[in-house]
Amino acid sequence: MSLLAPPRHPPRIALGDNDKFKRLRFRLWQTLATTVTILATAWACTFGWIAAILAIMIAKHVLVAILVMGLGVDARTRADG
Repeated sequence: MSLLAPPRHPPRIALGDNDKFKRLRFRLWQTLATTVTILATAWACTFGWIAAILAIMIAKHVLVAILVMGLGVDARTRADG
């Protein structure tokens, strides 16, 4: 008869540490850093074509770094427990 009974429920565990505000703060920081980078690049482009090339080269690297941070490539894995 015990084979006909439904299986036991799994134990209740915490699946997250409720870091919604931490994630929101990080996304807002990411947006702010991207905006400042683009505005600084546009401002530097007004100084001439050499400054524009240098500003775009630097902005490209900064924006890729912000993207990679947002993807979590540099995040450390958390140990369970």
